[in-house]
Amino acid sequence: MEPEFHRIKRLPPYVFEHINPIKAKARANGVDIIDLGMGNPDLPTPKHIVDKLVETVADPRTHRYSASRGIPGLRKAQASYYGRRFGVKLNPDTQVVATLGSKEGFANMAQAITAPGDVVLVPNPTYPIHSFGFIMSGGVVRSMPAAPNDEFFRVLDRAVRHSIPKPIALILNYPSNPTAYVADLDFYAKVVKYCKANEIYILSDLAYSEVYFDGNPPPSILQVPDAMDIAVEFTSMSKTFSMPGWRMGFAVGNEKLIAALSRVKSYLDYGAFTPIQVAATAALNGPDDCIAEVRKIYKSRRDVLVTSFGRAGWKIPSPPATMFAWVPIPDEFAHLGSLEFAKLLITEAAVAVAPGVGFGEYGDQYVRIALVENEQRLRQAARNLKKFLSGAKTNSNVISLNK
Repeated sequence: MEPEFHRIKRLPPYVFEHINPIKAKARANGVDIIDLGMGNPDLPTPKHIVDKLVETVADPRTHRYSASRGIPGLRKAQASYYGRRFGVKLNPDTQVVATLGSKEGFANMAQAITAPGDVVLVPNPTYPIHSFGFIMSGGVVRSMPAAPNDEFFRVLDRAVRHSIPKPIALILNYPSNPTAYVADLDFYAKVVKYCKANEIYILSDLAYSEVYFDGNPPPSILQVPDAMDIAVEFTSMSKTFSMPGWRMGFAVGNEKLIAALSRVKSYLDYGAFTPIQVAATAALNGPDDCIAEVRKIYKSRRDVLVTSFGRAGWKIPSPPATMFAWVPIPDEFAHLGSLEFAKLLITEAAVAVAPGVGFGEYGDQYVRIALVENEQRLRQAARNLKKFLSGAKTNSNVISLNK
C-alpha cells in the first residue's frame, strides 16, 4: 500500500510548519515573540458591519442553509462596487459569485477548469494557492516572473511557444502577495491582447485593491476592453474591511468561467453563513471611510517599519501597496536561505517573519514582513533587530550558522 495519497505527495511540507513550533517553544519559555509572519489582519472589523451581523443572526430564519453562489443582495452589492470603483459593469446573476475567501475561490476554479496535465502559468514567487490549487487539481505549473515588466512578456511568449500542451491559464496578482508589485492598465492591456490571441484564460487576484499607499488606486484587469472575454478576477473582504475570519470573497468576470466555478461550488458548499453575507452586503453598500482608515493605518505602519528597521541596520524596500514588505535577507546572512534566517530571527531577535521560499523557490533570498502589529511593537522589533545585528557582526558563530 502506498505510504501517501497521490495528491498529498504532490504537496511539499508547508513552510510555516517549520516556523510555528519554534515560535510556540519560545512563547512557552516566556519569550515575547513579535509575529510579523502571517498576513493576519489585527484591525477590528468596522462596527456597522458587526452590528449588521448581530442584528441578522438574531433571526432564526437566517440559520438555515444559504446560497452557494451568494445571496442576491450580496452579488448585487459586489457588482455595484465594481461599477463605482472601476467603472466595470457586471451582471450579478451571471458574472458574480461569492466565495469563501479568495483562497477557496482560486482552489475551486482550479478544480473546475483543470484536466490532468494541463499547463498553467503562475508567478514565482506568489501566494501559494496560485500554484498549489492547480497542482492539487492535477495540473502542471510553469513559473513566470512576478514583476510586471518587459521580461514578463518575453517569458510569457517563450512559455506559450514551448509548453506542450499549450497553457490553459495565466495567473496574475497585482498588488502582489508577497512582492507588493503593482501593475497598471497598460500592462493589463498587453496581457489581455496576448492571451486573447492565444486563447488563454486569465485569473487575476485583486485581494489588495484597496490597500495602496503611493500613486493611483490599483486598477482591475476587467477595465481593459475585451478582458471580460477571457478573464475572471478574485477579490476578498479580508483586508479591505478587516474581515479575515469571516471568509468572504468574490469571483467576477467571464460568464463561462463563473458558471464553471458556480457548478463546482454547488457540489461542495452551501455558501457562507447567511448573517455573514448580509453583513458583507452592508459593508459593500456602506460608507468608504472605514476603508480609508485601514489604508491610513497600514501606511503609517509601513513608514515606521521602513524607518525603524533601516536605523537598526536592515534596509527595507518601501512597498507601494499591500500589507507586506518583501525584503532581501541581509548580505551576511544570505548563505542561510530564508527558512534558516527566519528561524534565527525568532531565536535571536524574538521576531517572526515569513520565509520567502514558502512563496516559491525564487523567493529564497527574501522574507516577507507583515504589517500586523502596531507601531509600538514594530519599533520594539526594530530594537530587537538592532541588538541582534550588532551582535552578529562580532559573532562569527551566529553568521556561519548552518553554512
